Amino acid sequence: MSNPVFKLKNIGPGLVIAATGLGAGDLIAASVAGASFGTTILWVAILGALMKFAMNEGLTRWQLATGSTLLEGWVQRLPKIISLYFFVYLLLWSFIVAGALIAGTGLAAHALFPELSVEVWGIIHSLLAVILILVGRYALLENLMKFFMGLMLLVVIICAAMVAADIPGILSGLLVPSVPEGSILFIISVIGGVGGSVTLLCYGYWIREREWNRPEDLPRSRFDLVVAYSLTGLFGIGIMIIAAGVNAEVMTGPQMALGVANHLGSVIGPFGKWCFLIGFWSAVFSSMLGVWQGIPYLFADFVQQYTYKPDKPVPVDLQSRAYRGYLLYLAIPPMLLLMINKPVWLVVMYAAAGAFFMPLLALLLLIMNNRRDWLGDLKNGWAANLALLASLLVFGLLLYTEIDRLAG
Repeated sequence: MSNPVFKLKNIGPGLVIAATGLGAGDLIAASVAGASFGTTILWVAILGALMKFAMNEGLTRWQLATGSTLLEGWVQRLPKIISLYFFVYLLLWSFIVAGALIAGTGLAAHALFPELSVEVWGIIHSLLAVILILVGRYALLENLMKFFMGLMLLVVIICAAMVAADIPGILSGLLVPSVPEGSILFIISVIGGVGGSVTLLCYGYWIREREWNRPEDLPRSRFDLVVAYSLTGLFGIGIMIIAAGVNAEVMTGPQMALGVANHLGSVIGPFGKWCFLIGFWSAVFSSMLGVWQGIPYLFADFVQQYTYKPDKPVPVDLQSRAYRGYLLYLAIPPMLLLMINKPVWLVVMYAAAGAFFMPLLALLLLIMNNRRDWLGDLKNGWAANLALLASLLVFGLLLYTEIDRLAG
């Protein structure tokens, strides 16, 4: 008899978190790395996916052991300064990331249909996402994300297979880690970009929607995450292979997506160009849907914890004013950022914003998940601690480089 854990029906929340993480910032980080260093650093996509898996698995163990989301754990069990820091950070991160996603969807749609401007397309996608979130529930989001994830992977695999000429070089880039001169920043950016940042916290709310609430649900959640991050790593590898033949200077301008698409067009014809542009649009719009649906959970849960102080976990009400109000905060005010007329700059800021959160998440998972009195038998083992410690070091270095870059 087959193991009931390894069934397709147990794949869902992980695909939502993966599709949400494969947004404009992640796609650009992998594209720039591929254009700059070819296939020599493909291994970093695998390492990034492994690190994000370790952090999300730790988050899941916390929730299944305690019954509380990680955010609820911060509020209830840690010094107040931590949750208040995160609340302020969430407000700023949301504004920057929402602006980046509005710009990213605008760039993608404008590349396909240039009759409308980047700004108009971005506004249309933001409002469409609001409508889909308000009229649908989690089941609709999961089904949409499965479709978009399948479309993205199909596009990337087809395009990568058609341009992959140096198979030995690809295998070497995957299996033999190397650090070419000048590649450290790109390596860290890809590791930080692959698989999302603050959006990792949304996984806890999405498994609640699936009613995975007991320690016995950990195996199916792990299976869900293994599939999701395997596909995430595959996506990052494919994007770097596709971008390997692109002039790195093209990757810094507003025509980034068109630069990669035109490269594919010159190598494999118009099919490759339009195929990539459709995949690019799918990546950024799916990320917008995930952020628009998932991030308001965090705000509403925070308000619930400080306003009502429930003595036991209470699911977030998607009809609450806090949830719907934050959805509108994501969808409308960041449209003002389009006025600066630098959409690619916004997308790059998306990736940078996540750098200020990941070290904190890794550190808190190391502290909280090693408490046997909180997690019991689900506390960290040596492998989880090693993975989280490595994540803390890498993301701490990413934070340092981002601060140094912004200060310079």
